[in-house]
Amino acid sequence: MEHSRKKIIVICGPTATGKSDYAVRIAKELAKTGIGSEIISADSRQVYKGLDIGSGKITEKEMQSIPHHLLDVANPKRIFSVAQYKKLADKAIKDIVKRNNVPIIVGGTGFYIDTVVFDQQLPKVPPNKLLRKALEKLSLDALREKLQELDIDRYQSIDIHNRVRMIRAIEIAAALGKVPNIIKSMNDQTVPRTSKYAVEWMYLDLPDDVLKEKIRDRLFKRMKQGMIQEVATLHGEGLSWKRLEALGLEYRFVALYLQDKLSKEEMLTQLESAIWQYVKRQRTWFKKYAK
Repeated sequence: MEHSRKKIIVICGPTATGKSDYAVRIAKELAKTGIGSEIISADSRQVYKGLDIGSGKITEKEMQSIPHHLLDVANPKRIFSVAQYKKLADKAIKDIVKRNNVPIIVGGTGFYIDTVVFDQQLPKVPPNKLLRKALEKLSLDALREKLQELDIDRYQSIDIHNRVRMIRAIEIAAALGKVPNIIKSMNDQTVPRTSKYAVEWMYLDLPDDVLKEKIRDRLFKRMKQGMIQEVATLHGEGLSWKRLEALGLEYRFVALYLQDKLSKEEMLTQLESAIWQYVKRQRTWFKKYAK
């Protein structure tokens, strides 16, 4: 390891591969050797307060006294941007290093991870109210087609069920008139990239059949834990159905079920399929770190 660069550990990979538990295990192993560590979550849903069961947020008991950061830092009524994430993550890393501990970044949101690890400067594109108003009238399929046309790299990494993120991605691509270099370089393995940190990458994955079974088991477990009630409670606290749908995956499909737009069976089937599509996009993003 280069002494001029601080070490960080990054644990990444598709959903349901046990990244959070593995991060705690790594932290415990480091502690046995006298090395302290703290965990930074890199999950675009776990940043929000109240999104616990549906996002698979680690519990206090599961943390096993290992400090965790960037959980419950945002109000779900408002959009939390990758720029906001980067600002908080950079500060967390700086503070952890000051305590002579090793930061462990763990999660499945590749855009969050790469933005921090490679210190990417995000394009500053102000909101375009007229464009947003026009895009909000389009169907989800139409938004997907437009984003594919404008920015295929971003399309391959984004949650294609998240209208808010899709509209913002189209807004950025339309403003810049080309694929943003930040996103293109993150997906292009021929583009040399350096980090100000000495990064130890740990990529977790499982065979398709095993992972599909874990996703199914986890989904039914979350149902028993009260995932539907969690979404109903969030709506009762002021989150609109539109906002819940925009949060994607579990929140989108449970919201549709609660509005009687899907039967319970349709909700589970379509959600399981959407999660698997998300897995494939995560693998596309993270494959450059698989060894």
